[in-house]
Amino acid sequence: MSARVATKEQATVVNGVNVSALMDTIAAVKQNPEIAAFRFRGTNTWLGGDHNRSTFKQFYGAGEEHRSGRQGFVLDNGEPEVLLGADEGANPAEHLLNALMGCLTTTMAYHAAARGIEIEAIDTEADGDIDLRGFLGLSQTIRKGYQTIRVRMRVKSKAEPATLRELAQFSPIYDVVSKSVPVDVAIETY
Repeated sequence: MSARVATKEQATVVNGVNVSALMDTIAAVKQNPEIAAFRFRGTNTWLGGDHNRSTFKQFYGAGEEHRSGRQGFVLDNGEPEVLLGADEGANPAEHLLNALMGCLTTTMAYHAAARGIEIEAIDTEADGDIDLRGFLGLSQTIRKGYQTIRVRMRVKSKAEPATLRELAQFSPIYDVVSKSVPVDVAIETY
């Protein structure tokens, strides 16, 4: 980004977030909205049965590629024995809860920092209800995925809960999960 980045000596840090750099980023995006476009991407390989592996490496943002030449991050996906798996990794439904909790937490910390709201701790729990009859094709009226997700955040801060809840709702993953997003699935054979 072309905006000036504050040095460590000049930086204002709240909640472990460099607020000076955050404000520089906001100013840069206001000046050049094109740099706000990001594209995250990953790959997944089936390893047999319930086991598959996702890799997240390069992504595009702020007008350029990032993480080039780095190893990336690997997540194994599996299913518990009760769902006929070998329990070799969290299942995709659990990964979704992880993404939601992680994004809500980070979003709250960042937005609070930008407003000068100090947070000492955030502990988050999430659970959700899935009825397998939808996934198994036994009912056309039961949703295949989560019917409900509940998130509980315990935040050590002097800010009002309503204010913190408002800040957390800037979360991109909360937006995707709570409002849904079109997903285009293309299949090709080889």
